[in-house]
Amino acid sequence: MYVLDGQWYMQGLDRDDEGCIRSSGELLSVIESVGFLPLFSNNVAGFSVEEMTSVSDWWSGDEDVDPWEWRAVLARTDKVAYGKFFGGRAGFISKKWFPYFANYRRDGYDFDARYEDGKAGYREKLLVDLFVPAGVDMWDVKTEKLEDLGVTSSLYTHEMKDRGGFGKGGEKNFEGTLTKLQMQTYLIVKDFKPRLNKRGEEYGWAVAVMTPPEYKWGYKHVTSRYNEKPSESYSRIAAQIGKHFECDEKTLRRVI
Repeated sequence: MYVLDGQWYMQGLDRDDEGCIRSSGELLSVIESVGFLPLFSNNVAGFSVEEMTSVSDWWSGDEDVDPWEWRAVLARTDKVAYGKFFGGRAGFISKKWFPYFANYRRDGYDFDARYEDGKAGYREKLLVDLFVPAGVDMWDVKTEKLEDLGVTSSLYTHEMKDRGGFGKGGEKNFEGTLTKLQMQTYLIVKDFKPRLNKRGEEYGWAVAVMTPPEYKWGYKHVTSRYNEKPSESYSRIAAQIGKHFECDEKTLRRVI
């Protein structure tokens, strides 16, 4: 998207264009082929869902054609992760490529080790601890038995804000802290759902439901590139982008 004379404009294709993505299934195929894809346009030309889809279909509310609705459709699958992964902005990473991002972005650290070494802040720990209670080893977590371990597998963002102590008069910068944890690949969006009232009834707009990627794919998969240097994982990511899009190193680093 770009701003012209104070108005926002989308960068996309005509729906009749041969290269236009017209369904969530087609988008999934592209993401798995490329490996990862930002939602909105950025400094790498063509490297976004926005530039590959029809401008007229956005925010129509029709799940069959609306790329905005596809966020939830694909986040629910076992194929990709969705979150703020690209310069603090939203996008997708395939299951195959997520371990490379995890190794590079985490610098080879699980969160508890990062915190112990002083590389993560107290506010980040407040949010991560909502999902990983004391005494729970990620190695022992099986995705189908989370509740048996007393693990909270997913939370609405407003629940995280309240339970993490970021409510009125509490800790500051909830959104920034949540974005940082997504950029570091410690949290991803599991789904988008309306809130629930006290009677368990849905109401209002759909909001993000968060989870650690380990609860989606298992610890072994997410950390499977920890055996290589983070710089090697970055080089693989950069080379993969270079197969599909043209950009210089400075631009690449800004996006990735």
